[in-house]
This record gives sequence, structure tokens and C-alpha cells, in this order.
Amino acid sequence: MESVAQQRLRESIRDIPDFPKPGIVFRDITTLLQDPDRFREALALIEERWKGEGVEVIAGIEARGFIFGAALADRLGCPFVPIRKAGKLPAETVAMSYELEYGTDSIEMHADAFREGARILIVDDLLATGGTAAAAAKLVEETGGEVVGLAFVVNLAFLPGASKLEKYRTQYLVEYDSE
Repeated sequence: MESVAQQRLRESIRDIPDFPKPGIVFRDITTLLQDPDRFREALALIEERWKGEGVEVIAGIEARGFIFGAALADRLGCPFVPIRKAGKLPAETVAMSYELEYGTDSIEMHADAFREGARILIVDDLLATGGTAAAAAKLVEETGGEVVGLAFVVNLAFLPGASKLEKYRTQYLVEYDSE
């Protein structure tokens, strides 16, 4: 059962039918971002869930995860670490490759992004197939961090993303059970 706050967030997310291709309904969070009250509400719900969990660093997944992650890091008073597509960071990086439906992709973060044993919360706007989020968690762990959990504004529950993150604590503000 969704809370009143979650219902307001759902109402602030625009559905774009047939984007990026016919049959797909794109869940557009830019309308949520354009509403300062809803954006603050989303941040407050994430902050409330993870405050007191010993989060030391927020890692945001490119690109919309940067928006929520950086604002959340400010609220929690901790550093923000960007997890980016390959080739976008200027200093020494560590990378993690992961499987796509047809091929592979890779994400990176700076090698000195956090200290060994740091407790990391990974943040992104939307969970779909879960490949990028699972790779981000593995990247954090393989570089000595502890994944406290993962927070998402939207979960497309009809896709397999959550199943790839079963070993982690996760938070979804709004879930969609069908396209």
C-alpha cells in the first residue's frame, strides 16, 4: 500500500507512451524534478529510510542518480561519489563490466573515491533490468566498500531488476507492476 507521499510522487511522474520505441511506456521523472515540493518529498523519504544506517558515502549512478544522490549526500552530510560510463572520469579509475541484452557495457569510478570499509548507499532514479545497479554494487564491493543498500525513485517491478539485487537492502519510492 502506497503512502500519501508515494501517491503524490507517482502523480508527479509523467508517462510517455511509445518512447523510446513502440510499446514502451517511459516513466519520466523530469516532471518530478520540476516540482520542488515533490523533489524534496522524494529526498525526505530516502533520507528517512537510510538515516541512522551508518551511511558514510553516497554513490550516484550516471546520470539521474547524480541528481538524487548529490542532494541526498548534502542532506546526510557525507561525500558523493559519481559512478559513470567508461571514459568520463579524469583521474585513475576502477571499472566493472556487465552484460546487456546484446553485448556488454562498463561503469567506472575514481580509484580513490572512498576509504577501505566505507559504508556506501547507491542511488539511482530507476531500476529496470538491474544490470547497471548490480554492477555498481559489485564495483563498490570489489574496491573495498560495503554496500549498505540501494535506493531508487522508481522500480519497474515487471522487469527483472530487483531479482539481481536480492542480497541487498533496497528502497523504491514508486513501483510499476506493468508497462
